[in-house]
Amino acid sequence: MALDHISVAVSDIGKSGAFYDAVLGHLGMARIADREMTIGYGKKFPEFWINARPDMAPVSADTGVHIALRARSEELVLECYQAALENGGTDAGSPGARQAALTTYFGAFFKDPDGNKVEIVTFPKPE
Repeated sequence: MALDHISVAVSDIGKSGAFYDAVLGHLGMARIADREMTIGYGKKFPEFWINARPDMAPVSADTGVHIALRARSEELVLECYQAALENGGTDAGSPGARQAALTTYFGAFFKDPDGNKVEIVTFPKPE
């Protein structure tokens, strides 16, 4: 199995488009598909979609949804986190080293303007 894409509901496509432009650009992703009610981001094809749902209820704080996107370096994790906070996101776990089930990693958590939880993560190269 391979993951093809992820779709996230947003209440304001313009506001969320600006947010994800700022964050995902640091990961080398750009708008590949740009329509009135949806925007697809990727490197070669749309891998991450935001879809307008103007009447959606606010995302619950305990939704359990967690999207993790990989960065090439700790510097890019920091840049994405900062871009998120500067563009309407909120902190959900400041950048730092963390212990995962199988290894340690460096990551940061934030919520987008609708409360969707996003993590930017990088795994250090073995020494």
